[in-house]
Amino acid sequence: MKITTSGESHGKGLFAILEGIPAGLKLDISSIDAALARRQSGYGRGARQKLEHDRAEILTGVRDRVTLGSPLTIAVRNRDYENWRSCMAPEGCDVSVRRLTAVRPGHADLAGMLKYGQDDARNVLERASARETAVRVAAGEVCRQLLGALGIEISGYVKSVGTVCDEKEYTFAQIAERDSELAMLDPALAQRAKEEIEACKREGDTLGGVIEVRVKGLKSGFGGCMTYAEKLDARLSWALMSIQAIKGAEVGLGFECARRRGSEVHDEIFREGEAFRRATNRAGGIEGGMSNGEEIVLRAAMKPIPTLMRGLNTVDTATGEPARAAAERSDVCAVLACEAVAESVVAAELAAVVCERLGSGTMKELCERYGRLP
Repeated sequence: MKITTSGESHGKGLFAILEGIPAGLKLDISSIDAALARRQSGYGRGARQKLEHDRAEILTGVRDRVTLGSPLTIAVRNRDYENWRSCMAPEGCDVSVRRLTAVRPGHADLAGMLKYGQDDARNVLERASARETAVRVAAGEVCRQLLGALGIEISGYVKSVGTVCDEKEYTFAQIAERDSELAMLDPALAQRAKEEIEACKREGDTLGGVIEVRVKGLKSGFGGCMTYAEKLDARLSWALMSIQAIKGAEVGLGFECARRRGSEVHDEIFREGEAFRRATNRAGGIEGGMSNGEEIVLRAAMKPIPTLMRGLNTVDTATGEPARAAAERSDVCAVLACEAVAESVVAAELAAVVCERLGSGTMKELCERYGRLP
């Protein structure tokens, strides 16, 4: 299975083509729109989210809400395009309008201009923008529904915002109780996080956080240990790191493993009837690059949004003179949105892994083959 996206932040829209989705998957399109709405919500988001009101439009590969097995195309239109047509229209426009040469620290602006031989950062930032994740959420929701048909569930929550961190451990069922504004589970910590966001807003600054994603119901043996490209932890970490704002990913205990002794890191194995079980899940459900039947536990570190309302020192590439970076957006904290994106990219990569192992053209065959696995 393969997913390709295209589109610019202020262009006509964002598009995804999903190849390899089996025939016979009945889609709940309303849940795709619900996932898009969740991506646009959250405490600390800016005004643009009120402009777009994203909706998914299925263009190909589906008839009467059932996949055909052919490439599935999803569009998420940019409603704000009408305000940008004069400088973004592919048919012809005035490229001197909204030109950006005061490159923004933390963005792809300068590196992209140098790589692609551009003299206007807009030709880079329009594609590099996290706006692209809207269509990845839509595509990921299709993949989540494919996995759901097999009994595989994905959920997550926000573990920390700025300096406010929740060190408690939660069950998969408890994650469903996350709040709707920050996806945190401890109300007192959520309130402290909101206060820190408000302080940042007053100072024209931004905040990041840590997200935890869980996968329940995945049987053992997905991924592989024979080549590094097969390793499930590598593939899921890659998926998380492909999100624009993510600067770190870990599985299970992750970096904590380096601070503990082996007896406190590895999960002892026991036999229960015909099944093998582990009393702990420090490995995060993956051993030797393969799922071991326990819950998959992933975490991702989101950096603060690099566009600050107060701006940062930079250089204007047109003049070579010192400059102040301009603000392109007004989000202070988008960690809830990032959590929604993280679930989607994990769903997409996991669906690809499942389809690769079970290889099937129809959902009926896929479900039968998954059901026969121990």
